[in-house]
Amino acid sequence: MIFVSPEVFTSMNQAYLLIGGNLGNREQNLARARKEIETRAGLIIEASALYQTAAWGKTDQPDFLNQVLKIETSLVAGELIDQLLSAELAMGRHRNEKYGPRTIDMDILFFNDDIIDNKTLQVPHPRLQERRFALIPLAEIAGEKIHPVLGISINELLANCPDKLPVYKFTGIVNKKEK
Repeated sequence: MIFVSPEVFTSMNQAYLLIGGNLGNREQNLARARKEIETRAGLIIEASALYQTAAWGKTDQPDFLNQVLKIETSLVAGELIDQLLSAELAMGRHRNEKYGPRTIDMDILFFNDDIIDNKTLQVPHPRLQERRFALIPLAEIAGEKIHPVLGISINELLANCPDKLPVYKFTGIVNKKEK
């Protein structure tokens, strides 16, 4: 017989998510993504500003808008990623090419301080430390958070990030590639 502590059923998990996209009305898509997350996954308790950056990995596409969210959820990590993927699909996300353009993308950066590595999910996000577009909004709301694998803060990861792609706080001004 297995006994489970009652706290297991009432404890909330904390996750940091990166949401972003570069197709359609990017601001509207991020707003809808936040609603989908609150409907399907949990309460958003903190959100970074929106940030604009050129596409990473495949550069011949429109600029991305990205945002980091801190959520509280009763879901476990596997259930959370399933809900995020379901929300992406509901918003018209199609996975046609790696690093290709998309209406929305939702990634789990951290889930509590858990380390998860299986064929459907890797947490912390395996390339977080290589991507300024994720580190800058994450540092805005969780700069002192320690990466559970690397053992250093988000601020330190950002200071040492090899990615030099410019990341700008979004002002709502249309960029050149969208005209």
